[in-house]
Amino acid sequence: MPYQYGREVCTPGHAFGPFRRSHYLFHYIISGCGTLVASDESGRQTTYYLGQGEGFLIFPGQTNTYYADMDDPWEYIWVEFDGIRVKESLSLAGLSESSPIYRSDKAELRSSMEQEMRFLVDHQDASAFQLIGHTYLFLDSFLRSIVNQRAATTNRLQDLYVREAMSYIEQNYQNGITVEDIARQTGLNRSYFGKIFKSATDKSPQQYLIDFRMTKAAQLLKLTALSVGEVGRAVGYPNQLHFSRAFKGTFGLCPREWRRANTHA
Repeated sequence: MPYQYGREVCTPGHAFGPFRRSHYLFHYIISGCGTLVASDESGRQTTYYLGQGEGFLIFPGQTNTYYADMDDPWEYIWVEFDGIRVKESLSLAGLSESSPIYRSDKAELRSSMEQEMRFLVDHQDASAFQLIGHTYLFLDSFLRSIVNQRAATTNRLQDLYVREAMSYIEQNYQNGITVEDIARQTGLNRSYFGKIFKSATDKSPQQYLIDFRMTKAAQLLKLTALSVGEVGRAVGYPNQLHFSRAFKGTFGLCPREWRRANTHA
């Protein structure tokens, strides 16, 4: 889900931070250079010097500072985003708090990524559907263009199972599917499936399914006039009370309260 976008032509030495973000924030360097100082999972700080065509990803809760070069200050474009599949997708691409630097040897995909970022910055008044669509296109080019430092060590078979499970959830979340159904789809027993799924996503299959449904429900509440009951049925909850309880457990508000707080006239 997209949150904010921007472009900055920095003055020499222009700095931001130390600061922590609530969502993922990706900066792509259009020209010039600068420095990122970022903490990793253990709290240790690392300094990175970056230039044109490179980028850096800031993770939720990560402390960081970045500043423009004094002689050749950078110009960058940035996108803030988040979502239920973001963490595992970034991990599979080799990005983490200890490895936050974007580099690519795929010029066409890198160019496509930059074009989508520019669209988001230049069309912030576009419809929600357009912005969400172009954010997905940005993420697709972004992830496919990365030079993956973990490619040699990633367990591809387990990745395949997890991706198959995610695809099954995406296509069947509106039905009454269970974790057993998802595990059966991958051909694995529930215990082993749950273990590799949580390892890849930091969520149990059950929690991932609930979060996926609630994210879809939030989109329907914000973008459509469907009733709460209709939204619940659309995401796999025929019982409106059960849906309202699950929604409040995820967002802290019941569906009607969330809609009032997040829908603008």
